[in-house]
Amino acid sequence: MLSRIAESLFWIGRYVERADDTARILDVHIQLLSEDPWAEEDLACRSLLTIMDRPVPADGTLITREYLLETLAHERQNPSSIAGSLIAARENARRAREIVSTELWECLNTTRNGVVGLIRQARPHDYFSWVRERSAIVAGIQESGTSRDETWLFMILGRSIERADMTARLITSQAQLGAAGPGWTTLLRSCGAYEAFLRTYRGVATDERAAVFLLMDRLFPRSIVHALTRAEECLRALEPHEDRYGVADDARRELGLARVGLEYAAHEEILHELPAAMDQVQRACSAASDAIRRKYFPSGATTEWVGEAL
Repeated sequence: MLSRIAESLFWIGRYVERADDTARILDVHIQLLSEDPWAEEDLACRSLLTIMDRPVPADGTLITREYLLETLAHERQNPSSIAGSLIAARENARRAREIVSTELWECLNTTRNGVVGLIRQARPHDYFSWVRERSAIVAGIQESGTSRDETWLFMILGRSIERADMTARLITSQAQLGAAGPGWTTLLRSCGAYEAFLRTYRGVATDERAAVFLLMDRLFPRSIVHALTRAEECLRALEPHEDRYGVADDARRELGLARVGLEYAAHEEILHELPAAMDQVQRACSAASDAIRRKYFPSGATTEWVGEAL
């Protein structure tokens, strides 16, 4: 497979997952600000922008939910926003058109047209629900209509790394906001994890168990450990012939160390240092992404994707 095709497939997985997870995070926080009259809107919005690695105005400007929505949901030129991610996913699918199935291409193209169209004017909750539905359709096509070859592996690899990173950001937002945050039950609902959590713990719900479920559950697909494990499996399948000892692949090493750090640590230790632990996961995902780029997408110059005129 050509490196440019592999890179496009990798970023399709990342961008669609980024849009999905950003919609989930924003839905939780916008709903919290709408329902709680005592919530400190400026503080909550600044904290979320920081967690999402977006610049925060330092001139004392009051940051409102409208500013947050424009920056993280509707800004088309920003690949970290929902609209920007979905547009970038479609652009990468266009570059890999000879590999991507017609069904997946049509889904991403339709989603791109929708995100710059009337859906932008919908209420925030309806907009976020639409994004989650479109992301679920993409995931369904990937799982049911793609052969388990390099095409599928690169897309799932990108999705898994992005999912681990974004789940860590979601957990960080709750850890930093504390009692002013949305609460662990709300976070579980935003991840579609609430009912699975209740079945696992037989209805005995506590904040500590909710945090551990999102962090370490090996069976729930949105937990950090599960996402890291899936990413490692994809890397192992892409490089089936490995040395008899150690791990030569830098990306696998970074992800494996992050996963082991969570799996074998005491729950109390992780929960006590939750922001630091999540920062370590995000650093591992970033380092793994850089290692994957160096190994599978080598380029002598920095590549800048130039999208269509919007």
